[in-house]
Amino acid sequence: MKRLKVLSVFGTRPEAVKMAPLLHTLSGVPEIESLCCLTAQHREMLDSVMNVFGLSADFDLDIMEQKQTSYMVMTKALNGLRDVYTETEPDIVLVHGDTTTSFAAALSAFYAKIAVGHVEAGLRTFNKYSPYPEEMNRKLTGALADLHFCPTAANAGNLRAEGIKDGIYITGNTVIDAMKYTVRNDFISAVDAINKLDFANKKIITVTCHRFENYGEPMENIFNALKRLGETRDDVEIIYPMHLSPVVREAAYRILGSAKNVVLTDHIDAIEMHNLMSRSYMVMTDSGGLQEEAPALGKPVLVMRRETERQEAVDTGTVRLVGTNEEDILHNARLLLDDAKAYRKMAGAVNPYGDGKASTRIKDALLRHFGLSDTEPEEFRP
Repeated sequence: MKRLKVLSVFGTRPEAVKMAPLLHTLSGVPEIESLCCLTAQHREMLDSVMNVFGLSADFDLDIMEQKQTSYMVMTKALNGLRDVYTETEPDIVLVHGDTTTSFAAALSAFYAKIAVGHVEAGLRTFNKYSPYPEEMNRKLTGALADLHFCPTAANAGNLRAEGIKDGIYITGNTVIDAMKYTVRNDFISAVDAINKLDFANKKIITVTCHRFENYGEPMENIFNALKRLGETRDDVEIIYPMHLSPVVREAAYRILGSAKNVVLTDHIDAIEMHNLMSRSYMVMTDSGGLQEEAPALGKPVLVMRRETERQEAVDTGTVRLVGTNEEDILHNARLLLDDAKAYRKMAGAVNPYGDGKASTRIKDALLRHFGLSDTEPEEFRP
């Protein structure tokens, strides 16, 4: 019997974290030949994840350049992937989420008349410039995809509202699968700044902030709120593993560099972040992925953005959208620090994003779609 050839393409750290458990699952299926291609849209952060999960790539385009633009990523990925597709002749290309790599890989596969499977499909803010360029990357990828692996029923509903009727599977999010590999009770951090945190006596707040649309005044508002929170609360320690962006780091050092109870450290890998969150009191972020990861650990999340593509978490109460106004951020942070009932309500809410079986559901859907199994894939229900 001819094996199903599946080529997974990704290029950034978040994609790698979420595709890693799927790659492990596919590699153990006799009917599937699983291949991996990196565009390396982000080099350094991507490599750390590959090492963490014990993965190696069959192809590596290594396209990252200093001060690269979306134009550069798109054109280099399109051309490089054309050659990979010609060499491998996959039956289906799997892409993830909303990066320029994802859209380029889907478009290149379309040009080659190769089927596309979109992992983490159907997320929408309905504002094409927020997040930018991610909102249009995922929408355009969805238009090209043949199979849509949606984390939630709401994501599937978004696709159906856009006229997509076939090939939709509700799987849960593979990031919950990934956390089975990463979070350990006996984990010892390799980061001095984390080891020095007073987990026993203080409420540790893990922060991430890097989103492009928050550059400028919104980011300064966020950092000023964090500074005031640290300087007025002796019961907290705020740790911020900084993004590699020079714009982000300049603002962080300028506003938070000498702030009381605020610890700045370099970027940390996926295992470090997951284990840090598991020991933290709460998370404050403008990230997308942390809105899914932290609730799986029972940690409330304050999202410092004006909108989110992960509305399910807001609806179930694991996430609160607080915007980028300095006073609003402070008010909501203080509420969770001081009101035990409000904290328990968020920490105990049901995580709508998965049960750790998303990769198995995607594998089952692939086998069913290509006629290698008669089993109907199980649908994820929170």
